[in-house]
Amino acid sequence: MTMLFLARHGETIWHAGNRYTGSSDVPLNETGKRQAEDLAAWAADAGIAAIWSSPLSRARATAAPAAARLGLPITVDAGLCEVGFGTAEGRTLGELPPGEAAAFRADPVQNAFPGADDPLAAARRGAEALRRIAARHPGGHALAITHNTLLRLTLCELLGIPHSRYRTVFPQVGNCAVSQLRLTGQDAALITFNQSLGGITHR
Repeated sequence: MTMLFLARHGETIWHAGNRYTGSSDVPLNETGKRQAEDLAAWAADAGIAAIWSSPLSRARATAAPAAARLGLPITVDAGLCEVGFGTAEGRTLGELPPGEAAAFRADPVQNAFPGADDPLAAARRGAEALRRIAARHPGGHALAITHNTLLRLTLCELLGIPHSRYRTVFPQVGNCAVSQLRLTGQDAALITFNQSLGGITHR
């Protein structure tokens, strides 16, 4: 059994405006930097033995304070990278053509934005990344810094939830909120989801 603590990166200026950021490499804003420091303070008491991160700079910058505090390296895995949103990158849902936005709301997998990454492929790569992490740290606690949509799609993949429901089953992941996922062989169990740092246990 491996316990994975899955954290979304800290806030950026695009996230503060609720803009689709996806594969765009937007840095943390000042709020995001403070959130990363808070995550590091939590991680110091969580028994974390390894820190993994998406390659995007906002994720690596979120992981950096925890890595420094714990004296651990950051292992970067491209499988943790956010989904690319194609024509929606840098835009809010309200700025998109109404028909395109309505279709996405109805089924964000079948009606992904033009030019976007395939959500099903993203779900598979996210699940593969988490299984790689679990295999590297059997019986331990690992912290993985990833992204909003990738995390939700990956949980659907691992838990057998229809991918098209990722926005309704998991409506939001807060910046630097943590979810606990237990992986035992091929079995996955979601222990907590989208917990603020004060509400996380270390089971």
